[in-house]
Amino acid sequence: MRRYDRFTDSDFDEPDFDRPRPAPRGRRPRFDDEPEPTRRGRLTEHERTRLARLRADAYTETVPGGADHWSTWGDAEQGPAPHPAWLVTELAAVDTDLGVLKTGKEADVHLLRRGLPDGSASCLLAAKRYRGDEHRLFHRDTGYLEGRRMRRSREMRAMSRRTTFGRNLIAEQWAAAEFAALRRLWPIGVPVPYPVQRDGTELLLEFVGEQDGTAAPRLAQLRPAPAELRDLWHQLTAALELLAAEGLCHGDLSAYNVLVHDGRLVLIDLPQVVDLVVNPSGAGYLDRDVRTIASWFAARGLPDDVVNVTGLLDDLRRAAGLGLDRARFEP
Repeated sequence: MRRYDRFTDSDFDEPDFDRPRPAPRGRRPRFDDEPEPTRRGRLTEHERTRLARLRADAYTETVPGGADHWSTWGDAEQGPAPHPAWLVTELAAVDTDLGVLKTGKEADVHLLRRGLPDGSASCLLAAKRYRGDEHRLFHRDTGYLEGRRMRRSREMRAMSRRTTFGRNLIAEQWAAAEFAALRRLWPIGVPVPYPVQRDGTELLLEFVGEQDGTAAPRLAQLRPAPAELRDLWHQLTAALELLAAEGLCHGDLSAYNVLVHDGRLVLIDLPQVVDLVVNPSGAGYLDRDVRTIASWFAARGLPDDVVNVTGLLDDLRRAAGLGLDRARFEP
């Protein structure tokens, strides 16, 4: 039995909060300026490697020009060639984070400047960083992940149970899926941002906006005149036909994930792009995409003879090789 009647003067001393505490057994000591870890859990191998590189930049060498770190271009999965002329690909370039453009449930988007230290070349990029460990669920991911399988049953179990490791795997899978979709769609002329690179759960994409860092507005923010509204509708249907010809649909299309820059429409947020054949609910996602975006155009005054949902769906199903058996399609 434990005795509580044997105390010393030190038992009543005020605690010394300024005294450094010894690191737990088996862990390295934490530096004063290093953030406290928010949650325990295994990272994926790619993410562990990426973070190690960033730490090396931060602790071993001063990055020129006050930038955050050296360019990760040489270590990342790169976008399709030929690379655009505006893109800085020199390994001597540095990256500077200019702040948050958008926050979301699955990812945050930052504005990034990549340039040479002497200022001779630079470009603006959108850095989309998927989060896994901080979130229990990804937005409606169960349906979108149908038809996608990991090689190892252990990884599939971790994802289905939403363990910390499983959520990190899902984050990396979303990033890989979006990058693969953009690499596939950009060369065939689908209006999407150029996919610069993927490094673990971070995507670097073409920044759609002005040179001063002002992002292009979303379609939902606009009140276009009748002629512009009609032109944007025709641009959109052409983009959907290109997707359908590849056997794909956006999967979560709305006026909030379409940008308009200099009169040109750009589709964004494609991690959930759906294979219309492999995914058993693919036709339902196509139907929902068309009806959701068509309702926005109709509400802005586009005539019914232009917004022909039934005719557009028939055209897209033919392009995707699905046929016209509407009984198969559940929204």
